[in-house]
Amino acid sequence: MITAQIIMVVTLLVMITGYAPLYLTAVVGSVLAALMAGFPLTGADPQAVSKLLVASMHPVIVDMLGVLLFIGIMQKCGYMDVIIWHIMDFGRRYGGAPGIATAAGLAAALLGALTSFTQPVITATIAGPAAVRLGLSPNKTAGIISLANTVANACGFTHPTMLAVLALTGVHFGLINLWALAGTIWIYVFCYWRAKREMIREGLSVNGDGSGLEPLPEGAPSFARAIFPFLVLCVAFFSGIPVFLVGMGTGILIIFMTHMKPGEGEKAMISGVTNIAIPIVAILSLMFMSNVISRIGLVTVISQYAEPYIALAPIQILFIISALAGTITQSNAASAPIVLPFTQIVLSMGADPLAVSFAAITGCAIMQLFLTGGALTALPVVAGVIPGTVQKIANRWQRPAMLVGLGVCFLITFVI
Repeated sequence: MITAQIIMVVTLLVMITGYAPLYLTAVVGSVLAALMAGFPLTGADPQAVSKLLVASMHPVIVDMLGVLLFIGIMQKCGYMDVIIWHIMDFGRRYGGAPGIATAAGLAAALLGALTSFTQPVITATIAGPAAVRLGLSPNKTAGIISLANTVANACGFTHPTMLAVLALTGVHFGLINLWALAGTIWIYVFCYWRAKREMIREGLSVNGDGSGLEPLPEGAPSFARAIFPFLVLCVAFFSGIPVFLVGMGTGILIIFMTHMKPGEGEKAMISGVTNIAIPIVAILSLMFMSNVISRIGLVTVISQYAEPYIALAPIQILFIISALAGTITQSNAASAPIVLPFTQIVLSMGADPLAVSFAAITGCAIMQLFLTGGALTALPVVAGVIPGTVQKIANRWQRPAMLVGLGVCFLITFVI
């Protein structure tokens, strides 16, 4: 058993450092650890590798499918584009340059929360040049918009680390999303306030020259019509209806609203499920790894040393561990090997599952961007579509906002 635990520790270290593919490493290392622990590869034994893999198919995957069915048809009929455009236009009209950058970041966060991939570059391509024309510096514009990953990863529905945590705690979508939004939204509140204050201090007009966004195509649906299915989705979420049925039901509602042929509507809904490839592989890999970690006794070993310290303030220490994991790995996904074992330890101490989920999810979601502004989908990519952006300067400007969000979330750990 000690050999199996050593193999798993090495696996976790390789995942954390990023020297090998994340999910392949999780599966291969977990299988090796399980075999070294004496678990059979197949058979009726509940500890067989085949049984542990089946046990990794968690109901949260079904919930995610429902959300993606809804998103598929929302994107196909153009409703999602209308919502994003109006959010950015609202920011421009009522907040000027800081407003349009903030709204673009939040729109990207909304899109990322509902799909499996946060891409602030989509809204930055439209809103970035507009915010710069209105007087906001390219570094601040890129910094604000690319923070979308923090909000989307904390309160979304499809990020692998979040799904793995929820699978461990048994918490369903709903309250956890609202609590995470309540904490991370202050990142954008602070960004808007700071950018506006600095523009005024520099003698710049916050509203610039009045330049706006490119208009929506002729015949585009109204904002009220586009947002209605989303509101129905939210109400149904909190009424306790299974998420898969909610997503499919609101998709059928959109078919009627847009007079789309049922066959085309079904294809549009299924097109959203194509986004599930990364999350489903990720959650199966991470949950399989968590099952093996638990069965080989590694969580017990860690808890023997860590529990006396964690017991002082379990939720708060888990939050700090999550934040440090995000800072060190610079990746929300790569934080999972650190966060998941400690999540299991805190759960075993009888902590509230909702509070455990919040602490485990939000810390790494925020701090993954702290050192560099993120990897593939965040600041480096956004900087490329906003001329004049210097990534290091933009990242330094981002950091106080992340610390504000981290501070608010830390306070919430005492009341959730």
